[in-house]
Amino acid sequence: MSLFHGALGPASISRAFFFYAAVALLSACSPPEPESSQSETSSVEPASLAETKQLRDINQLYQRTCISCHSNGLNGAPRTGDQSVWAVRMEKGMDTLVENARNGFQAMPPRGLCFDCSDEEYAALIHLMAEESNEGQP
Repeated sequence: MSLFHGALGPASISRAFFFYAAVALLSACSPPEPESSQSETSSVEPASLAETKQLRDINQLYQRTCISCHSNGLNGAPRTGDQSVWAVRMEKGMDTLVENARNGFQAMPPRGLCFDCSDEEYAALIHLMAEESNEGQP
């Protein structure tokens, strides 16, 4: 009788299959890595990188990050489009709101869910949520 007798029975093979299938499916859900051009050189100036970063679509950032809490007011998050609630927050000033987004505030974790957002993108996201119409909101 082998030392490993029964180690590769139907149950363990089935578990291994489902484990690797789950890993494959979860990795398929990851956002694609940005394609890098081989023509890019290391002489790209920081200003150029900042300009490129500003070109990201704020609506797409919102859909990727803020919507999970701000669309339904999860854990007290101000709902997108609730202009009266946002008006009170806007009175604190954009610098304070961006700082809260970056460092976390109450139930909001540091950086929210946008770990690669710049301060300018946080400000644009805040404006989007504060000014968007209530129409179509649940």
